[in-house]
Amino acid sequence: MRSPDGRLRLPPLNALRMFESAARHLNFRIASEELGLTQSAVAQQVRALEQTLNVKLFDRLARSLALTDAGRKYLAAIQRALRTIAEATEELCPGKTVLTVSVTTSFAAKWLIPRLVEFTDANPDIEVQVLATNNLANFQNDGVDLAVRQAAPPFGPGLCVDLMFPLRLSAVCSPSLISGDHKLRSVDELANYTLLYDAHERWPSFLEQAGSKKDVSSFKALKFSHESLSIDAAISGQGVALASDPLVEHDILLGRLCHPLDFSLSGDIGYYIVTTRASRKPEVVKRMRDWLLSKSNTSEQ
Repeated sequence: MRSPDGRLRLPPLNALRMFESAARHLNFRIASEELGLTQSAVAQQVRALEQTLNVKLFDRLARSLALTDAGRKYLAAIQRALRTIAEATEELCPGKTVLTVSVTTSFAAKWLIPRLVEFTDANPDIEVQVLATNNLANFQNDGVDLAVRQAAPPFGPGLCVDLMFPLRLSAVCSPSLISGDHKLRSVDELANYTLLYDAHERWPSFLEQAGSKKDVSSFKALKFSHESLSIDAAISGQGVALASDPLVEHDILLGRLCHPLDFSLSGDIGYYIVTTRASRKPEVVKRMRDWLLSKSNTSEQ
């Protein structure tokens, strides 16, 4: 888009950054936290951008946003442009290499963040940017260099995958919950406690495979959007959660959680490291991959 005198007509860069963040999160509040601004400032800038372009970029829903067709197309182009600017700046002013790691919210909170200082101390030339999201990573458009996902093969073409550890789910609760006269001796005695669910809702499978004779609807339940939240609720004594063993190993060691039952639920799902064969930063990606694999081996011991 050019002005009559031939100059490029560009929307304000700040508005584009706010649009990109809001579009990535589909939420003005989360975008405002990421950018260090107020929610109203982000919303106003995005609305002003729509007025400048005379194009509707978002559908405003009750509690979230949805990109219009025009918004989705514009987002891909803006992300490419911002990435080009960032790469050009890095070439001009070389410093730390930024490594963007996409992980699920629960994996970030319960496994990665407690260990990450070890990697950053050993690799001072790498600036790690953790993107905590349950959305699938798009290596071409969102700048992600490496992702960790709870999934099952096969994965998409052009991707390299490494198994960190298989998914094994165990019941966990605060030791105080089953102390004294409140011992939990069998799976059917879970009916005396509140089952803490996360978004995966694997309690029915756990109960069935553990040999429960009770209907799942007869159990009390409390539901959370993320596994990390159900784990925190278990630590505070609100009930019994299902948790991936590596995500609760520190809480088990510290005595905040215990395994009240011997049974664990396994399957073909696991935590996988996912990278692309066409990585822009192969050397630093390899360093992070190798470190994650080394720490996952430690977790399994």
